[in-house]
Order: sequence, then structure tokens, then C-alpha cells
Amino acid sequence: MFTAHEILDLAIQLEENGETVYREAAGQAKNGDIREMLLWMAEEEVKHTRLFTELKQEIESRSINPFMEEMSRKVFGGILGDKSFSHRDVNFAEIDCTEDLIKIFIEFEKDTVLFYETLIPFIEDDRTLRYVTKIIEEENNHIKKLHELLTDKTKVPVADN
Repeated sequence: MFTAHEILDLAIQLEENGETVYREAAGQAKNGDIREMLLWMAEEEVKHTRLFTELKQEIESRSINPFMEEMSRKVFGGILGDKSFSHRDVNFAEIDCTEDLIKIFIEFEKDTVLFYETLIPFIEDDRTLRYVTKIIEEENNHIKKLHELLTDKTKVPVADN
């Protein structure tokens, strides 16, 4: 049912939306460590956007049904709009502890993994499944990196500007 193009378009949109949310939140942050962590997370989303764009470029430019592919993109875009992926809204301006912020990031990433895992039963071809598996792997690597930040409380990551 879902194609690799559709999944990667969705993944790219989710990452771009997340980047926007984190950058806007960084602009509102009063605590410098919180601001830096939000900017770092925004850059992490940029890295994922680049990776997923590269994965998409690996796919043959011809699709079986270009009309359906374009329609799917519009449907996903309409569903997501400018939303970041999470089941709850967070007021980043109220967060003053980096540990709490990292825990929120972890929950966002876990929500994203769960979302992709729910798509798996609707994937009919092995190639698309490989791409979804790669996306899930990237998100799980991100969760691992965030857990490492929780254990090293002295280190606040800095964005690669």
C-alpha cells in the first residue's frame, strides 16, 4: 500500500516540521543550555532530512504510477501540515532543566519509531520495508544518543552551525 517514495516523503516532512518546532522553541528559551540543546536537536533533524533525502534519491526516478505517488504526497502533506510528530504539545518555554528536555526528545523519537512501526503491515514490497527499517534504525540511534546525554549530565550538545 505505501511506497518507498511515500514513506521517505513523510519522513522528510516530519523531520522538517521537527526542526521548525525546535528552532522556534530555541528562540523562546530563557536558559542558555536549553537554547543550545534545542538548536542541537534542530540540527539533528536537519541531518535526518539530508539522510532521508539521499535515501529517496537512491530510488529510481520512475514510479509505477506517478499520479498516485503525487496524490499520496499531497495526502501526507495535508495530514501533517506543519505539525511535528507527537501525541502531545509541549511548552518549551516552561522547561528549565536539560534532563527534562532530553526526556521529552526521547519520547518524541519513540513516538516517531512507533508510528513507522505501525506502517509496516501496510508495506507490500521488500524495498520499501528496507527504507522504513533504515528510518527506524536512524530514529533508534537518535534515542540511544539522547540516552547517552542523560547519563553525561555535564555535556550540553552544541549545534553544528
